[in-house]
Amino acid sequence: MNDLTLTPIAIIHTPYKEKFSVPRQPNLVQDGVGIVELLPPYNSPEAVRGLEQFSHLWLIFQFDQIQQGKWQPTVRPPRLGGNQRVGVFASRATHRPNPLGLSKVALRKVECIHGKVFLHLGAVDLVDGTPIFDIKPYVAYADSEPNAKSGFAQEKPPTKLKVEFTSKAESAVKKLEEKRPHLARFIRDVIEQDPRPAYQQGKFSDRIYGISLYDFNVKWRIKAGTVDVVEVLNIEKNKAG
Repeated sequence: MNDLTLTPIAIIHTPYKEKFSVPRQPNLVQDGVGIVELLPPYNSPEAVRGLEQFSHLWLIFQFDQIQQGKWQPTVRPPRLGGNQRVGVFASRATHRPNPLGLSKVALRKVECIHGKVFLHLGAVDLVDGTPIFDIKPYVAYADSEPNAKSGFAQEKPPTKLKVEFTSKAESAVKKLEEKRPHLARFIRDVIEQDPRPAYQQGKFSDRIYGISLYDFNVKWRIKAGTVDVVEVLNIEKNKAG
């Protein structure tokens, strides 16, 4: 068989500036929406003609922030607490023989403006700037399987953490929400999923974590005396933002 060389047809713009903050599936954080921007020569209105008739899309993308060549035949899925191994092909692990991902997303609007084509999406699970290799419409009668069996991920994962804002963080987020509506809800939804590695979850640590969302740096830590309550300490504009 011949090797296949892929060329990105688009990139996606999202609020997630690093893989640490990205939810593990698209629909876990309602405010984490994205915009796909088609690249030349694929940014023609003709290329998306009729796409607005579909409510959802499949995105085929590259895990471009993952070191290539470092895959193993078994992985430890976060849904199993990072303690059990399954085959890499029985998981959605990012470290794969070929660094390709597949994501189903809601399509809210197709916009063709000033010679550019944008696809406005619902909640996504991709890092900002991720290369997109293909876009396919979701076809309900063929793609939907209401009685499908999903192994260890049959149901949506419960939230793992409770999130509280310090007075300093609450004051900061209220000011920022003038330009970023629902920012507090967005931050809360992201952290509730517990983005830490599975081996750190369920344990107390006084380590201060930082996540980059939009152009903000959000600092948080586990509240003293608990293992499941988070204090959001501060929200600052990134220097580059």
